[in-house]
Amino acid sequence: MACRISELVLGCRDPEVLARFWCEVLDFVVLDRMDDGSMEIGPREGFGGPQPTIILSRRDEPEKGKSRLHIDVNATDRDQDAELERLLKLGARPADIGQTGQEQWHVLADPEGNEFCLLKARLNPL
Repeated sequence: MACRISELVLGCRDPEVLARFWCEVLDFVVLDRMDDGSMEIGPREGFGGPQPTIILSRRDEPEKGKSRLHIDVNATDRDQDAELERLLKLGARPADIGQTGQEQWHVLADPEGNEFCLLKARLNPL
């Protein structure tokens, strides 16, 4: 038997802000609020399904250095341009990591500057 990813953990200053952002981006809901201000968000079905949950772990200061993990997202109900417009309206902003302009994805940053990519392919919703 193999493992699968069940949770992703993202250190952040303001879990509430990032929960609102990522819940809108991914159509997730808040599943749990911890005493330290951390939050777990995930699919409406809750923990344990095919999609991992995201734990927004409250930290006073972000860890030093570049993050080694980022999230890639694919639109499920619109094309890439329409999804890019939606993400920018939600508070994402373009991030320059040295792209050539020929990529088929957009590199963005969430409201706390965590980089993520909007890929071109459209996926069928689960």
